[in-house]
Amino acid sequence: MPPIAAPARIPRDLRLDFFRGLSLFFIFIDHIPENGLAYFTLRSVAFNDAAEVFIFISGYTAALVYGQSLREKGALFATAQIYRRVWQLYVAHIFLFMIFTAEVSYTILVLQNSLYSEELRVADFLQEPHLAIIRALMLSFQPTFLDILPLYIVLLATFPLVIILLARFRILPIVLSGIVYAMTLQHGWAFHTRPSHEVWFFNPFAWQFLFVIGATAGYARISGARLPTGLWLSRIAMALAAFFAVVNFSWTLHWIYDPFPPLFARSLWSLSLDKTNLAPLRLLSFLALAIATVHIVRPDSRFLHSRWAWPAVLCGQQSLYVFCVGILLSVLGHFLLAEWSGGLLMQVAVNIGGIGIMISIAAILEWFKTASRRPQANRSIAVPATPSE
Repeated sequence: MPPIAAPARIPRDLRLDFFRGLSLFFIFIDHIPENGLAYFTLRSVAFNDAAEVFIFISGYTAALVYGQSLREKGALFATAQIYRRVWQLYVAHIFLFMIFTAEVSYTILVLQNSLYSEELRVADFLQEPHLAIIRALMLSFQPTFLDILPLYIVLLATFPLVIILLARFRILPIVLSGIVYAMTLQHGWAFHTRPSHEVWFFNPFAWQFLFVIGATAGYARISGARLPTGLWLSRIAMALAAFFAVVNFSWTLHWIYDPFPPLFARSLWSLSLDKTNLAPLRLLSFLALAIATVHIVRPDSRFLHSRWAWPAVLCGQQSLYVFCVGILLSVLGHFLLAEWSGGLLMQVAVNIGGIGIMISIAAILEWFKTASRRPQANRSIAVPATPSE
């Protein structure tokens, strides 16, 4: 496919960085069992959680970056660029897998608590490490918390086809993706882990729909295509998001205080449970929240440049590294709360400490990137004069 004349460069949308960074904080908090702060993350006011935010923004930014490459340098270069990123994600996943299993194995050895091996799904690794490593390299062995990167790798590996189709037939990818999603819900298409043969916790056949929705929106931005953005759509989205927030918050209050009645629990609870296959109610909840957020938070919002938003924006810009660190910290936080103290003060310390470390890592990476790009001052080297004969 020949290169297409590219429009002017699109300015960076800090909303993407901010909400991606915020989702990384939520993922860290939600991954710590018995963590009181988890009652105040996204899943307490919506049927979805931070995973949907992460995948949607990943699809959106993938279309922005690789769609621009496609339009400027052609399909071959864009595909090569995509698979370079796939390789980076794969290496990060394997690296994270090794540190994660070492962290869990050492904790089991020191605490003499074999229950962690089952809870964190590393028992097969401890029993047959030679087979578990091969399965991990094939992405079919996924301990607890190590299931979202394999999903992202699979989605990005198929992305060249999506981006090329978006450039030629703008509406076709989302139509085909929706059909695959519907067929998955109907017939149970799924990837399976080994050796348990369980379905991947994030089923790529289902979650690809959200990724493609994000990619379609992202490519529309660089191609100048118009998306449905009428005031009527925003009002419907805000009404749905508000309704879902009230319902979910009533459920949260019910979990905290049992006598409080959960609203519509009998009719909606079962419809929101299937995270593996991205239950339609979860998808609707996220889309309503996303449209309402886009309407409320504008690209030029002053808040995005404030010091309060800076930590989330920074972490969003260094998302891969921060995500990996957050996974390891959430496991460490789980061990601290379970073995040392699960009290309120300890929970606060674990949450503040973990998020503080994530922000610090992001700040160091940003400093290094900025310093490496800073032009060096030209310095002349004094050459001693040759003595005359």
